Amino acid sequence: MKLLLVETKLHLREWPFLIFTIGLPVALLVVLGLSVPSMTERVASGERYVDTQMPSMMTLLSLLILACNVMPAVLSAYRQQGVLRRMSTTPVHPGRLLAVQLLIHLVVGAVSTAVLIVTGSLVFGSAAPRQWVGFVLVFLLGSAALQAIGLVIAALAPNPKVASGIGSVVMFPLMFLAGMWVPRDIMPDALRAVSDYSVAGPFAEALRETWAGHPPQTVHLAVVGAALLLFGGLAARLFRWE
Repeated sequence: MKLLLVETKLHLREWPFLIFTIGLPVALLVVLGLSVPSMTERVASGERYVDTQMPSMMTLLSLLILACNVMPAVLSAYRQQGVLRRMSTTPVHPGRLLAVQLLIHLVVGAVSTAVLIVTGSLVFGSAAPRQWVGFVLVFLLGSAALQAIGLVIAALAPNPKVASGIGSVVMFPLMFLAGMWVPRDIMPDALRAVSDYSVAGPFAEALRETWAGHPPQTVHLAVVGAALLLFGGLAARLFRWE
C-alpha cells in the first residue's frame, strides 16, 4: 500500500501525462462529433457514430497511450536510473512495483473511460454502455492485453526515449487495425483478416458491441485473451530489472 501511495504521488506530479491521456480522447470525441456531420447522423441500424463507434475508439486510444507510451517510459526510466536494481535488494520485490504500475494505469484508463461516457451523454445525448457486465469484462481483458504489450516494450527499451519510439511504432498500426481511420466494416478482406487477429481489432469490436447492448463475441474474447497470454509470457521472459 505504501508503494502504491508513493507511485500514485509520482504519477500525479506528472500531471501533463494525465491531462493528455484523459483529455485527448475526450477532446477528439467532442471536436469530431461537432465538426463532422456524419458522426451524428443515424445509420441503417438506427445508431450514430457518437453513440458506439467513437466512444469505443477513444477508449481504445486512451488505453493505447497508457500501454505503449506512458508505462514503458516509466519502467525504462526506473531501470536506467537504477531504481529497479536497488529495489531488488530489499524485501520489497520489484514485482510489486510492476503490479502497482498495472493497477495505476488501469485506474487511469477507467477514469478516462468514465469521463468519455459522461461527456458523450452531456454533449451528444449518448447512452452509457448498455451491456455493462460484458463491457467491464472486455475492458479489463483488453486493458490487461494492451498493458502486456507495454511490458514487452519496457523489457526491450534501454531508456525512455527508445521506449517512446518503440511505443509509437507499435501504437499507430494498432490504431489503424482497430478501425481508427478506416472502419473495419469497409476494410479489404485481407486487411480485415489481419485486423481480426490483432489485439486492437477484436478489442475495439467487442467494446462497440457491448456499448450497443450486445454481448461480446466469444471469438473476440478468445483473440484478446490469447494476446494477453502471449505478450504476458514474453514480458515475463524478457523483462530485466537492471
